[in-house]
Amino acid sequence: MDKTYSPQDIEQRIYERWEQAGCFATTGRGTPYSIVIPPPNVTGTLHMGHAFQDTIMDALTRYHRMLGEDALWQPGTDHAGIATQMVVERQLNGEGLTRHDLGREAFVARVWKWKEQSGGTISRQLRRMGASVDWARDRFTMDEGLSAAVREAFVRLYDEGLIYRGKRLVNWDPVLKTALSDLEVLSQEEQGHLWHLRYPLADGSGHLVVATTRPETMLGDTAVAVHPDDERYRALVGRHVRLPLTDREIPVIADAYVDPGFGSGCVKITPAHDFNDYEIGQRHGLALVNVLDADARISDAAPPAYRGLDRFEARRRVLADLEAGGLLERVEDHRLTVPRGDRSGSVLEPWLTDQWYVRIAPLAREAIAAVEDGRIRFIPENWDRTYYEWMRNIRDWCISRQLWWGHRIPAWYDADGKVYVGRSEDEVRARHGIAPGTALAQDEDVLDTWFSSALWPFSTLGWPEHTPDLGRYYPTSVLVTGFDIIFFWVARMIMMGLKFMGDVPFREVYIHGLIRDHEGQKMSKSKGNVLDPLDIVDGIGLEQLVAKRTTGLMQPHLAPAIEKATRKQFPDGIAAYGMDALRFTFASLATQSRDLRFDLGRVEGYRNFCNKLWNASRYVLMATGQDEGEGPEELSLADRWIRSRLDAAVRAVHDGFRSYRFDLAAQAVYEFTWYEFCDWYLELSKPVLQSPSSSAAGRRGTRRTLAGTLEALLRLLHPIMPFITEEIWQRVGPRAGRAGDTVMRQPFPMPAQEPEDPAVEEEMRWTMDFILGIRRIRGEMDIAPSVGFAVLLQDAGPADLRRWAAHARYVERLANVTAARPLAAGEAPPQSATALLGDMKILVPMAGLIDVEAELARLSKRRGKVAEDLARSDAKLGNARFVDSAPAAIVAQERERVAGFKRELEQLDAQLARVASLR
Repeated sequence: MDKTYSPQDIEQRIYERWEQAGCFATTGRGTPYSIVIPPPNVTGTLHMGHAFQDTIMDALTRYHRMLGEDALWQPGTDHAGIATQMVVERQLNGEGLTRHDLGREAFVARVWKWKEQSGGTISRQLRRMGASVDWARDRFTMDEGLSAAVREAFVRLYDEGLIYRGKRLVNWDPVLKTALSDLEVLSQEEQGHLWHLRYPLADGSGHLVVATTRPETMLGDTAVAVHPDDERYRALVGRHVRLPLTDREIPVIADAYVDPGFGSGCVKITPAHDFNDYEIGQRHGLALVNVLDADARISDAAPPAYRGLDRFEARRRVLADLEAGGLLERVEDHRLTVPRGDRSGSVLEPWLTDQWYVRIAPLAREAIAAVEDGRIRFIPENWDRTYYEWMRNIRDWCISRQLWWGHRIPAWYDADGKVYVGRSEDEVRARHGIAPGTALAQDEDVLDTWFSSALWPFSTLGWPEHTPDLGRYYPTSVLVTGFDIIFFWVARMIMMGLKFMGDVPFREVYIHGLIRDHEGQKMSKSKGNVLDPLDIVDGIGLEQLVAKRTTGLMQPHLAPAIEKATRKQFPDGIAAYGMDALRFTFASLATQSRDLRFDLGRVEGYRNFCNKLWNASRYVLMATGQDEGEGPEELSLADRWIRSRLDAAVRAVHDGFRSYRFDLAAQAVYEFTWYEFCDWYLELSKPVLQSPSSSAAGRRGTRRTLAGTLEALLRLLHPIMPFITEEIWQRVGPRAGRAGDTVMRQPFPMPAQEPEDPAVEEEMRWTMDFILGIRRIRGEMDIAPSVGFAVLLQDAGPADLRRWAAHARYVERLANVTAARPLAAGEAPPQSATALLGDMKILVPMAGLIDVEAELARLSKRRGKVAEDLARSDAKLGNARFVDSAPAAIVAQERERVAGFKRELEQLDAQLARVASLR
């Protein structure tokens, strides 16, 4: 093995070997285990959230593959209708063109060309991350096979009356010029105004006052509503008001929806431009007056003076005209919720238009029952409440989008506007007896991207054909996803899986938290805190990182602040840590929390863990290189102890994977590797291997234990850290008697039938505590490890004396203790430093080891320095100006420093007292 661990030299080489050897393919043998990848949008690159999620899925796949199961991790990408069309349209805009200049067919061809050029980015990134997906099965939601599945699902749902076309209010994005589902709406509170308008009574006897946040929509009002129990207006119900700025009169109606306590208690009703008003309009048979067009400009349904005006310009004009007519009573500042498109950021309009819908309630009932009766289990379980809340209040799903990129709706219209639905135009003509000469035009709209995504677990396996893969790998075993798409994707997959397959699409849903930055902030381009996972893997220079974070900002004025913050946080850029260190960081973060704070310091720590494992493996290979030949083996206490501790670690890792507590699995294997195997066992092996008095059987037992334990540890670590374990296993596997081409296809370690050995662990605990006691004394008294000394055992019992006789070689080697003897009864101990081990005291006579006065002077000097630091920090925190003006994180850091100084003072005082007692 090379002297130093260099992930850049091994990772890509190893992945290429795995892929060429077909290591990721299914075997058709064993119990099926399958996961579908949440298909990333083909538009871009994988971010930290993807890398985290893919690490979890890959670890699960590798774990189950090593359990002997037939593991399938299904890869693929999503065509991402709106997002992809936006990218290509921006490219065209840069050329001075629009999609309409190209026409539909040429524009779609342009998108396919862009997809072919950029679509490989994600697959390259997945390979760098070590994803063991079955690349031979790679799918794209616009593949012909998946497109056929989309058409099949649409036609079946339509034929059963579960898809319909209707004129209803939708969330309309006037920038993208498409309808959006409720889930694509970002509702945020913003500062606005509440305008109080006067509507004159038609008979001239007075006026009513209505309040609105969108005065331009009053041009489409068709009623004024009051509460039926509101005594102020009961006599006016049934009468009419003159709608200002128009030539129309509209009725006063009574509806229980109205809140008598809000404003004047009178509400303007605009059924074509407000979802609640639409419901009121349906109840009262009100007309629908659509005063906006697709660009959110005033339509021809409004008075001529306002036609063609942008909605916000129309607002200003309407308010000016109302004020000029004495009809604007007052204006108030008002906080209101504004709906914006999640892609364009534009203010959405409730807009009346013809769209396609899924009648969702019948599908939702069975999907709710599947979770209630346990066919699907959420992990953590509390997420089922979120699922139920949404599913029990679900509304019909608007599935049509006014885009050109996507699955075109399989519906055709004749000259009279009659609609025909089928898998193709030929099928439509055959089913309905339409002559070849009769013109048919296909619907211009495409389907919501999430419609095809909802079919993903079974369309990728060949549905609607009854393929062998579909029968073997559906239902899938688990879905791994973030809580932010439970409604977009998880619920819809459940509904469609039950509808078309008659079974749930997955047995378990593991919901993970979202990756935040080290301060708990959401990672976003505008915040300048986005990290590219491959920059952490391969490293990136400061100037390149600054350019990456400040280029292409939607708000360019943020660039200077982002540059300043980046230079402060990463003055030297980002070092290359390798994929295994990043993957282990992700596993350690996989708690059940909603928010997961990512700190680059943790990656550095786990890179050190990789170094530790690498160096330990080099020692094992050197230590086991001398063959003792065939023969019996004799296991030392340390050999039996490390085998027992390995068994405990194996059990903990299995428990972690089975319960989706990857953080606990990572913690168990980390602590075993670092503390028990590297820090203890490797050192404990040296007295056996390096002592001329050791027997051949004893050396043979230790060498086999070294090689066997490391080999099992590599298999235990492999699902989380695949690259370094493969590289080391290629050398250690044969040494431990393992045959095979790759660790990936080796069996995962299983707990021994006999549990860990408590008697052995108790013996070793005594030995380790003895060594730790001596090391503590050395540290407190500043005695170098190279200085050997004898110790005295006070109040030693028979068990202590037996253990010393049996295990002295470990203490002598690891603590540099030259000898030990028990104090005789009545023998006065010399001046000594003391360590307590059970009822026994370990005494280290200080004569000749330290200069008491010099040590007291050293400790006193150190104490004075710490006291000065504490006083400075106390003064800072006593300054109200500092506490009030400094960032909260800085104040908290200063408080932590104060607590640390106080702890250190306590320790120094205790040490001073112990040393002074030696005078």
